[in-house]
Amino acid sequence: MSTRQLVRESRPSKAGVGRGTAVGPGLPGAEAAAATPSAPAEPADEPPTALEQREPSGPAEQPSAGPEPAPPPGVPLELGPVRPVGLTPVPAVPAKPTWAPAVPAPVSVPAVAFEPLFRQAPALNWVGPDDRWSRAWGVQAAVEAPAALEPVGAGAGAAAEPPGPEDLVLVRACLAAVAPDADRAMAHFHALMFLRHPELRAMFPAAMDEQRTRLFQALRLCASRAGDPEELRAYLGPLGRRHRKYGALTRHYASVADCLVAALARYGGSGWDGRTEEAWRRLLALVSRLMVEGAEEEARSAPPWWQAEVVGHRQATRDVAVLTLRPDQAYPFRAGQWAAVETPWWPRVWRPYSFGSAPRPDGLLTLHVKAVQAGWVSNALVHRARPGDVLRLGAAEGAMTVDHAAGEDLLCVGGGTGIGPVAALVEEVAERGAAGRRVEVFYGARRAAELYRLEELRELASRHSWLTVRPVVSEAAGAPAGALLGDLPDAVARYAPWHGFAAYLSGPAAMVRSGAAVLRRCGVPEGSVRHDLAARD
Repeated sequence: MSTRQLVRESRPSKAGVGRGTAVGPGLPGAEAAAATPSAPAEPADEPPTALEQREPSGPAEQPSAGPEPAPPPGVPLELGPVRPVGLTPVPAVPAKPTWAPAVPAPVSVPAVAFEPLFRQAPALNWVGPDDRWSRAWGVQAAVEAPAALEPVGAGAGAAAEPPGPEDLVLVRACLAAVAPDADRAMAHFHALMFLRHPELRAMFPAAMDEQRTRLFQALRLCASRAGDPEELRAYLGPLGRRHRKYGALTRHYASVADCLVAALARYGGSGWDGRTEEAWRRLLALVSRLMVEGAEEEARSAPPWWQAEVVGHRQATRDVAVLTLRPDQAYPFRAGQWAAVETPWWPRVWRPYSFGSAPRPDGLLTLHVKAVQAGWVSNALVHRARPGDVLRLGAAEGAMTVDHAAGEDLLCVGGGTGIGPVAALVEEVAERGAAGRRVEVFYGARRAAELYRLEELRELASRHSWLTVRPVVSEAAGAPAGALLGDLPDAVARYAPWHGFAAYLSGPAAMVRSGAAVLRRCGVPEGSVRHDLAARD
């Protein structure tokens, strides 16, 4: 007989034994199991239910280290009583207190000085200790002051010497090496400058892409013109005066030059060495000195900027507005000049606009503005500005002015809103007297509806025989009487030659460039063609 048959014979029969049925009297311990009806016994060969599995509660119930040995053959199994599963007692609900809880005494916490997350680089719109509002209200600063800016002239002694020919060769080679990564190099420069001198961040607009492009262009111009001191002065003097409206001070320049040298060293490639650094320091010291001289010269007679209130806003066309401004103090300018304008809706973003009238006895100014696609300032001035708004103006600039002592004839070409400075020139000639000179005006636009100053100029021509006004349109539909068809430069070329004329061009950049080339072919010397594209760029 096999072992399996012996085990089967030793087990009790399942007949009459099941869940909820008492075990037969032939098994030991059956009396104890029958005395507890709420916990029925189950056959030994069936696994216990989940309720019957519980943790051992004492040493007697601890499981053995090894498997339990099987009973010898012929010995019946004993079934012990099944214990009910214990339930966790529910704690009694405490009685409602009849007294008020004691209030703890306040704990004095020592005041901790406020410390920003970035100590040396606060955000653009910094609000906290030592910001401009705290300084205005006299609040003590809780953070250390930024490093003091060095005055102009501080630094290496080599920077006091002007750059020589060898220095300019090294500078130009460095710019050629930096050119492929010019945008990243200029971004690194601005990051260094704002990290070391965070107070300078408020002088710049939020978007810095245009600033990076202009800075690298300025460095290339300085490197190309440094061999001619007078030419370099003519470029940097106005640039220094222009920086006054940004808040630039004399003490800013040397520290800014240090950051620029560090950025150029990072992106200058393998050609950067001590000689290249000395060459750059000499050039930047010369640039700083000429810009400071230009700024200090203007500071003797003019403020950094003017505030001007909008007192008139006329929608000349769908995209063109004529603004009349009243400055807070006398604003000196001449017909044909322009000024940088800042709006309250785009702070620290300046755009150039020419004056649309000659100086008036009441001191009011006129701007002609066309809203261009993606133009922040132009769209704000055309579609958002209203009487009562206050703008900021930089000093008047530009050399597109009339020399009344010369007495040469004038050829004035204005396209779109470029008719503003052209009309201002005509007004100035009318006020001072033509003195025998002729004035030819070509006024161009794409459609006839865009010639919004044509009637005004024709009325002026009816009173002055020396003035001739010729409208030019690209589209023939609705063209005014006597209008010329085609592009504006081509229309001017039909009346060539223009020998003995001084030409003045204003309008879109593409029109001005093509018009200047046409006029040179028509006999106008290059020195007699005047526009402000280079200065305004």
